[in-house]
Amino acid sequence: MNDHIIALVSLVFFTALVGFLTWLITRRDKRDTSTGFFLAGRTLTFPLIAGSLLLTNLSTEQMVGLNGDAFTFGLCVMAWEVVAVISLVAMAWFFLPRFLRSGITTVPEFLELRFDKRVRMATDIIFLIAYAVILLPMVLYTGAKGMIGILDIKPMLEPMFGQLTDANVLWLIVWVVGLIGAIYALFGGLRSVAVSDTLMGVFLLTGGFMITYFGISKLGNGNFMDGITALRGIAGVTTNPEGATVSYHAFNSIGGANSNIPFATIFTGVIIINCFYWCTNQQIIQRTFAAKSLDEGQKGVLLCGALKLLGPMYLVLPGIIAYTLFTHGEVAHPADAYGKLVHAVLPTFLTGFFAAAMLGAILSSFNSALNSTCTLFSLGLYKNLVNKNATEKQVVRSGTVFGWIIVVISMCVAPMLAQFSSIFNYLQTMNAIYFVPIFAVVLVALLTKRVPGAPALIALIAGVVIIATGYFVFNIKEHMNEYHFVAIVFVALLLFMLIWGKLAPRATAWVHEDAKAVVLTPWKHTKLAGVILLVLVIVIYASFANFTVLGEKRALPDATAPVTNAVPDTVVAPAK
Repeated sequence: MNDHIIALVSLVFFTALVGFLTWLITRRDKRDTSTGFFLAGRTLTFPLIAGSLLLTNLSTEQMVGLNGDAFTFGLCVMAWEVVAVISLVAMAWFFLPRFLRSGITTVPEFLELRFDKRVRMATDIIFLIAYAVILLPMVLYTGAKGMIGILDIKPMLEPMFGQLTDANVLWLIVWVVGLIGAIYALFGGLRSVAVSDTLMGVFLLTGGFMITYFGISKLGNGNFMDGITALRGIAGVTTNPEGATVSYHAFNSIGGANSNIPFATIFTGVIIINCFYWCTNQQIIQRTFAAKSLDEGQKGVLLCGALKLLGPMYLVLPGIIAYTLFTHGEVAHPADAYGKLVHAVLPTFLTGFFAAAMLGAILSSFNSALNSTCTLFSLGLYKNLVNKNATEKQVVRSGTVFGWIIVVISMCVAPMLAQFSSIFNYLQTMNAIYFVPIFAVVLVALLTKRVPGAPALIALIAGVVIIATGYFVFNIKEHMNEYHFVAIVFVALLLFMLIWGKLAPRATAWVHEDAKAVVLTPWKHTKLAGVILLVLVIVIYASFANFTVLGEKRALPDATAPVTNAVPDTVVAPAK
């Protein structure tokens, strides 16, 4: 029980410390205008932008889910981290200068400037539904499950509340995390979110690297260098999603036929989804709209790209370490691998610190999504449909009220997600439905001058319908890789809009006017820094590439074969 008290006290201390420092830094900020509340008064500098971008991206479904994928598939799953660098370079070079030139607060607002109000309304509604029904409840649910697993919360609470069921604990943690996140987002605005993200980011990166360090040391029976030697010799077998026994390629950056990310998909669905996420996803890029200048925004985005190159160290490598430490029977489900590794390798006195870091990741994703949801509602629907003559204070207040409604709904929905057996796959599937059509429309908006609003509106609606139908009606996964399917839909939407623009163009070409919102002088080293990051991506992939796996065929289930994680004789599994 003493260990539980130490962990709980350190959790409360570090969380309160971040809250106090955030208040101290932002207490004099003006939050009574839409620009002040939703865009931090356009005052964010590059360290805050980079820190907020990174931690908004990091969440429990990523820490747990990506390491779980590494436990099953090895290093090839690093594509989600490393390929993201390409998208961030594209953001710095191409997307951000054009967004900041427009002086916009939201992506749908840009689409109204480029097309018309119908396209903006459709995009607003798609974003709002996706964030309120999918993203926010998902963050709360996976966050609560992660906290429960790391801290073993149930024994902590029972002396105070008596006998509790797992469902009771889940509901309690969901509501606690939800309320804390709401306070940050709804009372503090975007600058408070960005500052708390950056502070928590320091904790999270420290905690993530600690898990990797202690995990490697455990592989070497307490000696870090012996653990490195053991890592180099990892080999064995695992199971693919269909239950077939396949070879485990621990340190191959190339995904074979039995991987969840076959190498070819990097150039189709994976890159498209990454580009949407880092270049047009309101939840992520809102902090870049708040940049003090284009110079600060580009530096922040590229710094985030540099930090993403370190992502595999704490988002992939721990999963590979867990594969070596634990047998298949010890980890019943890949999603359990990371939590089990934390329990196995982290000293008790650091548990509270790491739990605080994980709580920071949960809060960052939640309050960032909540802030973006409020922004989309207030500036998109409320000001354009509900009260067109609203004052600045009324706009901000509408976002706060709507935010609390969404918080309560999310906290009620989140525990119900326990019925889904694969939360990570569910999230990826649902996200792809709106990722592709919105990114296709934004790309056409930026690259063309004559495509009118009608095809953009049709593409938004048709894209959502086509992908949802492919997933849920035709079960496209049985016929082709889902990432290739997403890429085909993406190309079809682009061609549809471009052909319409040729046959029935706008009467006049669209002119991209400068809103004079920020100084648009670019950072002088933007191109050089971007090239260096792209070269590093290629070097990382080449350093771990073994293309022989491309000759492997898709393995089918073998009911007679035992399923175990095998490690070579040179690796001595430490005592648990």
